[in-house]
Amino acid sequence: MIEIRNLVKEYKSKKQTVLAVNDVSVTIDKGEIFGIVGYSGAGKSSLIRCLNLLEKPTSGEIIIEGQDLTKLSSKSLRYARQKISMIFQHFHLIKAKTVYENLAFALKSAKVPKAEIKPRVTELLEKVGLSDKADAYPSQLSGGQKQRVGIARALANNPSVLLCDEATSALDPSTTKSILKLLKNINRELGLTIVLITHEMEVVKEICDRMAMMQDGRIVEEGPVYDLFSNPKQPLTKQFIENILQFELPPHLLQSRQGKLIKFQFKGTIAEESVVSEVFQKYKVRGNILHGKIEYIQDIPLGIFVMELIGDTAEIDAAVRYIRLKTSSLEVLNNVA
Repeated sequence: MIEIRNLVKEYKSKKQTVLAVNDVSVTIDKGEIFGIVGYSGAGKSSLIRCLNLLEKPTSGEIIIEGQDLTKLSSKSLRYARQKISMIFQHFHLIKAKTVYENLAFALKSAKVPKAEIKPRVTELLEKVGLSDKADAYPSQLSGGQKQRVGIARALANNPSVLLCDEATSALDPSTTKSILKLLKNINRELGLTIVLITHEMEVVKEICDRMAMMQDGRIVEEGPVYDLFSNPKQPLTKQFIENILQFELPPHLLQSRQGKLIKFQFKGTIAEESVVSEVFQKYKVRGNILHGKIEYIQDIPLGIFVMELIGDTAEIDAAVRYIRLKTSSLEVLNNVA
């Protein structure tokens, strides 16, 4: 669906050249929600703005539905862009126009016949849950409602690709969840391919099928969201995921334990089984669960626990072996027998 090949984007001034996107290659499948994550300055916004040539790449190819956008004429590019919509962090609504007029203006700009505009606007407002706001002005809307208008406007031309540039970062957590739910529904109902950039891992966990981590203009890790959450390879990915899962213990807790401390992880349905209680039944050990949680990523459970085991050394070692067999990973955090 979308192929990015060896993409480079440089910004040049008299004094210096800034390499914002550095030889990025990635494939995004039709109908998936793909997240691009990284800190400010990682190159995320430059990358996504290259996808519809709002920023012209320095080199490389951007192939969408078989067309290399970098090789199209101006006329052909304008036509191709009609199928690539974009929503932004700041909503860019026309303040002097009502919600209805904002959407009608977008349709007129796309040369939609006049007779089709009213029913199309009505359809779009219903899809984003704003049927009662047609006559409201942007100043009368909440941030979430403004973003819903932005999404409706982006859907006006029946696009096949939707680019989201930090679309939820200006919203509160509750509103963010509702916007993400709307985007997910649109993705499923319309088969829309969504490319979403963010610095918030909670957003990726909530909605994305696959993700890529960006650092210094490069993609440093890429894969299904569940795989990266459960087994991150790169330090940057680990850092982002630790911030959201928050399963690290304060150092003083690790130093003050008398038993053996283990951190283990359950993947999939095993996370919902009673492995810990089975350990206490099978082996003569006592245990303190110091931390534990189950996250659901794409509706698949991922369990992470930190536990202290106290008892005879042989029994503790046997319990650890049992847990290791049942889990996807196990790490001993101290050297106490």
